[in-house]
Amino acid sequence: MRRIHLTTVIARTLAAATVLTVTAACGAQSDKAAGAADQKPAAAAPSTAPSADTANDNKADGSTADGATEADPASAPSAHSAAKPAPKVLMATGAKGAQVQELQARLAQVGWFDDTPTGTYGSVTVAAVKGFQSKRGLPTTGSADTATVQRLADMTTKPTRDELAGKAVNKPKTKLDKRCMTGRVLCISKTTRTLNWVVNGKVLSSMDVRFGSQYTPTREGTFKVFLKSKNHVSSIYHTPMPYAMFFSGGQAVHYSSDFAKRGYAGASHGCVNVRDKAKLAKLFDQVKVNDKVVIYW
Repeated sequence: MRRIHLTTVIARTLAAATVLTVTAACGAQSDKAAGAADQKPAAAAPSTAPSADTANDNKADGSTADGATEADPASAPSAHSAAKPAPKVLMATGAKGAQVQELQARLAQVGWFDDTPTGTYGSVTVAAVKGFQSKRGLPTTGSADTATVQRLADMTTKPTRDELAGKAVNKPKTKLDKRCMTGRVLCISKTTRTLNWVVNGKVLSSMDVRFGSQYTPTREGTFKVFLKSKNHVSSIYHTPMPYAMFFSGGQAVHYSSDFAKRGYAGASHGCVNVRDKAKLAKLFDQVKVNDKVVIYW
């Protein structure tokens, strides 16, 4: 009886051991699989965070380490994981020639170069390139690299002889905001730095404008002209603001002699500056209090 009982105990012990062995094996397999899933992406990741372009490349061709085994050399970082090289600089301070002249003329088309194209890459060109780069989310270096030149080329047309000589500027047409399509509107685009006087969807006149600096930005949105003052003088800066049309607090559309003289090398304190006094004088006579003002990118 004792022998039978002992045999039964041994059998039960062996069975329990077998169950434990299977359970442990399953557990180890699950742990290993989970570990592999967690570790492989980390092994394939570069030392710095990949750019959006790199991530898109990996997704497009599948060249990640996800399919490689832990012992597979292919699990090492791929070429796609490496950071992309910086754009090549094509023009910078001190450069001269036809390429620089074309760059200046193209910058003029999008409102960033307000001078005669000289073909010399000086401080004015550096400032223009920096402004263009900043607004387009490019590294603000002031040097014309491949990314900057390509972006500018996509937005402009090949300069004409008159544009290269500084006699004309063929600006791209402003895309009117939908809020400008009804009623009487001072439709002001920060992208093209243009003011369009629009009545019932039709552009009656257009003029160059400049805005406040990053420290005194011109507000964006929909407003109404609440005050017109033909010979206004700033109570804060004590400077003339002829043909002022106020639309938001102390911000107004007005003529600026500084803009006429220095162009985009300067900035306002938040107002919308116009440099063509004759055009603005005519506009001032047409605009009425309560006419709409729309400022947008």
